[in-house]
Amino acid sequence: MKVLVIAAHPDDEVLSCGGTIARHVTEGDEVHVMFIADGETARTIAVQPNRNLAAYNASKILGTQPPIFLDWTDQRLDTLPLLEITRAIEAQVEKIQPAVAYTHHAGDLNLDHRLVHQAAMTALRPLPSAPTRQIYTFEVISSTEWGTPFMPNHFVCISAYMNMKLDALRCYGDEMRDPPHPRSLMGISNLAKSRGNSVGIHFAEAFMTMRTVR
Repeated sequence: MKVLVIAAHPDDEVLSCGGTIARHVTEGDEVHVMFIADGETARTIAVQPNRNLAAYNASKILGTQPPIFLDWTDQRLDTLPLLEITRAIEAQVEKIQPAVAYTHHAGDLNLDHRLVHQAAMTALRPLPSAPTRQIYTFEVISSTEWGTPFMPNHFVCISAYMNMKLDALRCYGDEMRDPPHPRSLMGISNLAKSRGNSVGIHFAEAFMTMRTVR
């Protein structure tokens, strides 16, 4: 089975579903990750090549296919026609033919996240020829919880993959913070533990089901 993760920035994929990605790969699925924006150019000093290298290194740990980078300007996706973003995603959907897709929650505080959600849902609309049968939205800590409510109804046990998720996050060392910031290794572990405990397991990642067809 082919899986496509549509993320706004490098690091969103690990923060949101790194354990789920690792589980898909271990179970024999082919996972592709595409990044819409570079995640760096909104800052005073851009270090985009390092961010992309971190994404490559994280992909090796998780076992995905080589990442796809569109490298549009961070926090400037609202200056692009939404159709342009949608068509870029459509091109990868057509090429990869994913049965399962993951993307951002519609209510994230981060504007890039919201726009990627809208473009992804349009690109994945249920046409008769559409390959994608399952679509889930994920949470990105320090963005999703600061926006409109994220109400998960799909949980993936990542107890066997939590260490892989944390190892992949260490590739993004420049993006991590010290506790008690939510985007710390402790904060991320605590979220996975909380999501897991809410459904009776040790560690989990949580998603909202947007569409599932059987």
